Amino acid sequence: MIAQSVAEILRHHVRLAVECIDRMYLNVYVPTLQREKDAAWFFRGHRRQPFASSALMAPISHRFVAAVERYAQRHEIEVVSFRPGERKDDVMADRLRHFDAAEGVVFIGKAQEKTAVFRTQRRRSPNGHSCITYDFI
Repeated sequence: MIAQSVAEILRHHVRLAVECIDRMYLNVYVPTLQREKDAAWFFRGHRRQPFASSALMAPISHRFVAAVERYAQRHEIEVVSFRPGERKDDVMADRLRHFDAAEGVVFIGKAQEKTAVFRTQRRRSPNGHSCITYDFI
């Protein structure tokens, strides 16, 4: 048996097919990355970094957002940034009223949801040495 990474297995065996009448919400949530030790493993074990740092997540997040935005641009799909307190269902209902295609993507919505996230901070100890602290905010 040949050892495979989770990414290799998913790439060849998992597909997402959705049919829906008016909307689909896709929230990305990885339970094992919600704990400090698992988030640290992701960077040290999986990504082979010498230490875990939330700064290492920024390039991953930026590449994902850029890929979604390129997809939207290539397919001429509107990207809507929701304002705080704005009801997503109201925005969808308004856009859906003006959507005249038989099927397709009405728009891609972006929202900032409140959640605890892993972060690191570089600090100086009393002896002047630099150190990194880990916490969830």
